[in-house]
Amino acid sequence: MPAPPSAESGASQTGIASWYGPGFHGRPTASGVIYNQNELTAAHQTLPLGTRVMVTDLDNGRSTEVTINDRGPFAKGRILDLSYGAARTLGMIGPGTIPVRIEVIDSGPYKIHTIRQSLDYTLQAGSFIDLDNAQRLKEHLLKVYSQASEVSIVPVHGKDTIYYRVQLGTFSNRRDAEGHAQQLARKGFPIIIMEK
Repeated sequence: MPAPPSAESGASQTGIASWYGPGFHGRPTASGVIYNQNELTAAHQTLPLGTRVMVTDLDNGRSTEVTINDRGPFAKGRILDLSYGAARTLGMIGPGTIPVRIEVIDSGPYKIHTIRQSLDYTLQAGSFIDLDNAQRLKEHLLKVYSQASEVSIVPVHGKDTIYYRVQLGTFSNRRDAEGHAQQLARKGFPIIIMEK
């Protein structure tokens, strides 16, 4: 049996992994790819989508390579949510959770030196080509939303143009971001939750 590929950057993380399957089969993942529970994929909170990692079960020594194509797990104390297929390969269907080590094999254009434990979120209320429109939305948000003190306009360079994104807040967990997004949606703002 060939040795598993070595991690490209030495970036690794240890913690508890869980798995998810039938209830999500056929639904879109965070990457836009339709979730196939039999493929070797996983959800991670911070690794760039498309990153390939080696996952090793610290109890039995089994390893499998998976592609990160989704976000999660959102259960406290867990670092990875494996597809049913990956969980079956590691022999963890029965136990449900196992201690694992994740090692980055290929992160594409991203250079990963350490794996962040959690992600920060922000809310996006609009994206404009015209800076004046972004400024108007920012001013409107400051008037109608009492917790909008952290409203900013973030320029993002596209292929041929600059987009001005109106964003507000920094949230350390998705549940808080969702709560604020719902409040703003009730006021008529089309809010998108984004990773910072």
